Amino acid sequence: MLADDIAGRPYRKSEHNQRMQEKINRSRKSIEFKHQNISAVLKGLGEDWIPGYKPAFHFQMTLVDAVLRWLARNPAWLDRTPNARPEPGLNEASFIWVGPPPTHSNQPPPQELEQTLHIARKFDVAARDERNRTLGRAGEERVLEHEHAVLTSAGRNDLARQIRWVAEEDGDGAGYDIASFAPDGRPRLIEVKTTNGWERTPFQITRNELAVAEQKRAEWCLFRLWNFSREPKAFELYPPLDAHVSLTAMTFQASFY
Repeated sequence: MLADDIAGRPYRKSEHNQRMQEKINRSRKSIEFKHQNISAVLKGLGEDWIPGYKPAFHFQMTLVDAVLRWLARNPAWLDRTPNARPEPGLNEASFIWVGPPPTHSNQPPPQELEQTLHIARKFDVAARDERNRTLGRAGEERVLEHEHAVLTSAGRNDLARQIRWVAEEDGDGAGYDIASFAPDGRPRLIEVKTTNGWERTPFQITRNELAVAEQKRAEWCLFRLWNFSREPKAFELYPPLDAHVSLTAMTFQASFY
């Protein structure tokens, strides 16, 4: 059902539920609630879930293991090509909705948030997204289109022509992916982080990216793309990043004296 939903193919939850009732001898409501539990697990894993099954928490970790076993048996699901490009000819579709970043004031209930983030930390969702080069590249390309649309709509075609996809042209060492501009001409050095998950899905950031963010505070920003495979949304974070997120050292360099 989830694959059909993302692909825009028609499906009927009621028919699926009926087949499950016949197969496992459980009630309709019980099956619906279990699907809501699965949605909550997928949310914690930084993945899509079926919109009709709102995530329901307080589930056992054995359900997480079951979902992970399915993902392990179906690696093509995580490696699928993102379908988040705007339709040709629709300039309005080139814009990405950019909203406020997550804060304490707009966070979910504490128990729900903790269970979701516990799953994300335990299974290192941030590292998985970082390794997914197809997802990362598609996100950067989508942000390029957004930046072009913003500058073009502001009458700054001259600046739009100067946008550079630095990560594609020069490699990953610059500390940012895209060199763009604000409509008033100020440089925008954009580091793109992309996930198919929700807005609070953790992400990785390198020591070099943090260093460049500190060195170029007035120019650098982190453009966080989320809900990417459905309807991409975003927020921006500006240095110092530790004012917005908790930074955790994941690896250490060992050297000889």
